[in-house]
Amino acid sequence: MQPSNNCYILVINGKPEGPFTVEELKLRAIKPGDFIKTPEMPDYKEAHELAELRQIFHFAKRTVTPQYFAGLDQRLLASALDWFIISCICIVPALLAALLVSGQGVVMIIAFSLLAIVPLVNFVYHIVMESSPKQATYGKQILRIKVCDMEGNPIDAGKAIGRNVCKLLSDFTFGIGYLISFFNKKQQCLHDMMAGTLVVKERLF
Repeated sequence: MQPSNNCYILVINGKPEGPFTVEELKLRAIKPGDFIKTPEMPDYKEAHELAELRQIFHFAKRTVTPQYFAGLDQRLLASALDWFIISCICIVPALLAALLVSGQGVVMIIAFSLLAIVPLVNFVYHIVMESSPKQATYGKQILRIKVCDMEGNPIDAGKAIGRNVCKLLSDFTFGIGYLISFFNKKQQCLHDMMAGTLVVKERLF
C-alpha cells in the first residue's frame, strides 16, 4: 500500500485540531467513532466511514453511522422555544375568547382548560414535526438539531408517538431521565434509549 498524502483534521475533546498525517493519526491511535475530515470535505464523518482510513486502520464499516450528537443544553433550549411557541398559539385565541364572553366563571374555565390543552397540543405537535421531512420541531430547527433512528434515518409517526410517550417517563423521574444523557456516548435521554432514537446536529460545526 502506498503511503497516503492526505492530511486530516481530527476532533479532540470537541475541538478540531490538525491537520495530521496518517502516521500522526497512527500515533494518536484514532478510533472508528472519532470525527475526522480532510480540508476538502464539507463536513466531518466518523473515521470508519472513510474508505482510506478503513483500509489503513482495518476499521469495519458500521451499519450505524450517527452524526454528531446534540447536547442536553441544546435540547432543553429547543424544548423551551417549543413550549413558548405552542403556549402563544393556544393562549392568544383563549384571550380573545375571554374578551368576547362575559362572566368570571367562563373565564376561569378557559384558563383551566389551557392547563390541559397546551400540553396536549405540544404532544401532538412533537409527533407531527419529528416524523415530518424536517425531523424536528421549530425549536429544534432553530438550533439545527433533529431526531432520527439509530441508523440516522428519519422516524415514522409510530416511532415518534413511542418516543413522546416514553418522554413522560423522563419527566416523571424528576429529570433523571434527561440526566442519563451525560452518561452515554450518544447522549441519549431515557426516552431516546427506550424508543431507539437519537437527536443529532445537522452539522458538526
